[in-house]
Amino acid sequence: MIKVLANDGISQSGIDALNEAGIDITTVHVAQEQLAPYINDNDISVLLVRSATTARKELIDACPGLKIIGRGGVGMDNIDVAYAREKGLQVINTPAASSHSVAELVFAHLFGCVRFLHQANRNMPLEGDTNFKNLKKAYAKGAELRGKTLGIVGFGRIGKAVAQIAVGCGMKVIYHDQYVPQADIGLSFFDGQEHNFSFTSIAFDDLLMQSDFITLHVPAQDAYVIGADQLAKMKPSAGLINAARGGVVDEPALLAALDAKQIAFAALDVFEKEPAPDIQVLMHEKISFSPHIGAATQEAQDRIGTELAAQIIALS
Repeated sequence: MIKVLANDGISQSGIDALNEAGIDITTVHVAQEQLAPYINDNDISVLLVRSATTARKELIDACPGLKIIGRGGVGMDNIDVAYAREKGLQVINTPAASSHSVAELVFAHLFGCVRFLHQANRNMPLEGDTNFKNLKKAYAKGAELRGKTLGIVGFGRIGKAVAQIAVGCGMKVIYHDQYVPQADIGLSFFDGQEHNFSFTSIAFDDLLMQSDFITLHVPAQDAYVIGADQLAKMKPSAGLINAARGGVVDEPALLAALDAKQIAFAALDVFEKEPAPDIQVLMHEKISFSPHIGAATQEAQDRIGTELAAQIIALS
């Protein structure tokens, strides 16, 4: 019998689909240092991970019974994918399942930041009963998203999902992606109407200078995508959102840019040092935070679970 270990969890819909196919699945979380012995002792042939568990060369070599490694989500930087495939393992993921969840989180941060909700939610419990009028004055210069320009760096599935919401909000969308020179997106409405929009990639520097807000949707990189030089080219009123991967934004440079008023605000769902981000970052009043929850909606987790189950069943 095929045995699956979902070490970082899986939705009930995924469990049910695997069980119906006669596949045994365990959702106990095993510490990274105990993972190889557990896999070998329990004859696990399929390892499913999210962002917490890694599947590196050492684990692959130590577990000759593994046949499939699956990642619930898009990025697979916590898996040595090429090495695993070289050793004959199947490596699977769910690139489309969480796109809309991540896109909605981007806009949750964006709507919050332009109305200073990230600051108001911190200060109202502390000063709301004694300093209400001054807080009201401090947060009285909000902005609307309609009519503003959103720059999207990376125009894959998530970038396109972000563009759909932006267009629906009445924003102008520009993007940069060296691998996607031109792209079309479609919007489907509640009454059955559908509208299509076409976009063309522009130069990165042009995007930095033209955008009112910039959101990143790129895989893990060897170098920063946004560093001091890029931040210096952005509008002083601009905001930066990173719900992609930790390490694509130079966090010390970001703090310096915020302190120097080179940009107005930032929002981070991912961090250079996870799961222990720098306290200097977490304490900054001009940054809106979330703890890497881009794909953490019930709907996305259901899609991830059922898609992983379908792929495992097909490969079994």
